[in-house]
Amino acid sequence: MTQTTTRRAAPWFLIPSLLGIMIFVVPIPDGEGSITIPVAWLAGATEAGLGDALAWLTVGVMAVSVLGTSLFRALPEHLRERPLVRALFSTTPVWFGLRILGLIFGLLTVLQVGPEWLWHEDTGGLIFGLAAFMVTVFFFAGFLLPLLLNFGLLEFAGVMLTKVMRPLFTVPGRSSIDSLASWLGDATIGVLMTNQQYVQGYYTKREAAVLGTTFNVVSLTFTIVIMGYLSLQHMFAPFYATIVVAGLAAAVIMPRIPPLSRFSDSYADWIPQGGTEAAVAAEHEADQHGDTEHGDTEHQAAGHQADVAASAAEAPAGSEASSGSRSSTSQPPMIRRAWGAALDRAASSRLSDISRRGGSNVLEMWIGIIPIIMAVGTVAVLIAEHTPLFSWLGAPFVPVLELMGVPEAAAASETLFIGFADMLLPALIGTGIEAEMTRFIIGCLSVTQLIFMSEVGGLLLASKIPVRFHHLAAIFLLRTLITLPIIIGLAHLFY
Repeated sequence: MTQTTTRRAAPWFLIPSLLGIMIFVVPIPDGEGSITIPVAWLAGATEAGLGDALAWLTVGVMAVSVLGTSLFRALPEHLRERPLVRALFSTTPVWFGLRILGLIFGLLTVLQVGPEWLWHEDTGGLIFGLAAFMVTVFFFAGFLLPLLLNFGLLEFAGVMLTKVMRPLFTVPGRSSIDSLASWLGDATIGVLMTNQQYVQGYYTKREAAVLGTTFNVVSLTFTIVIMGYLSLQHMFAPFYATIVVAGLAAAVIMPRIPPLSRFSDSYADWIPQGGTEAAVAAEHEADQHGDTEHGDTEHQAAGHQADVAASAAEAPAGSEASSGSRSSTSQPPMIRRAWGAALDRAASSRLSDISRRGGSNVLEMWIGIIPIIMAVGTVAVLIAEHTPLFSWLGAPFVPVLELMGVPEAAAASETLFIGFADMLLPALIGTGIEAEMTRFIIGCLSVTQLIFMSEVGGLLLASKIPVRFHHLAAIFLLRTLITLPIIIGLAHLFY
């Protein structure tokens, strides 16, 4: 890269990346005594501004999803073969059935017709409110996520943080931005970022599954809501510290045990072998062979390949890992390699392509995900609210909780697994428990379990990330078994 090109690429990397960090990562006051991130504030303000119209917009999105899928086979061939049309409306019978079910639930909830237990504010009404909010979140995320994804920030983080993320969590360094956006921002943002990076060929199937089910905790704002329900506001520092310790422990252990460890380390079927970074590195190296008048370009190519090797250390043999080892003797300093990788990415970005892709992202998320959230989330909450299933599942754990010294163990056991339906349910049930230590345990566990079908679970199932329902159920159970003893131990320390 020439000095002139570098001067042009530097602001193209720095300005959009800094804007992306400000929008998706930097916390701001929400005006109500809590904190949020700008993209969530924009979504909330839009939701309030649209008022009742947002409900019908949400139903309209689900109706378009069902109608388009119904008519897909009847479209002329030249329309069916368009990538966007195929991405929106080509689906399997099972997913088509879920789209129909989501539309039915949505209509019944908005019109408040049919059995009240279906559209009540604690069942269908709860999930519809979430789906409507997701309409606004997806709109802003679809258009604004490229600021984080497409201008070199992930490449920069990939070089700088691979030596941290890969040994600890078995994922590339670039995933640190996904993780940070999830922990400080919102779980749905983390899933969307991971899904887009997987679709574009930057994560393997295993890496995408790990990131989608390990780091996407609820936002800090929602954590504060849970603490409010459980009357634990005065315990904020111990509460959040417990979540961090237990969550990091799960993040270290979970990728190394089934089911996550059994996911393939190959890329998506439509991605060339070795992934997008390997293809970019090979193209970059080929360019350097054709232009040798700049002495340090070979070092930049070698440094980029070394980063690719580090960020795909567990990728298929014969890919970029081997090229990185060959060039390890001539690597430039890490910061220089990170800067070079970021500028390479920024120089190849085109605003028109990114805007067009942003519009496609919004449509794909609206059409493919909104009805699934409505269908899966409503069914899960109905099971939690109107059947004793989760109480039965928690009953065998009463002696274990008593052995660990948890007060009101029987009441606590009823909340252990109900969070799989919706993470707010344990807090709602736990409000009547007198022992503050038990409420503390319930609240921390509901956050660290991470997988709940009313939002993150439904979003993962509707994404391209290759996780299935049985994976989510197993991951939820394992996270419970891993984090519960840690939370109880820390609770004894604080109480």
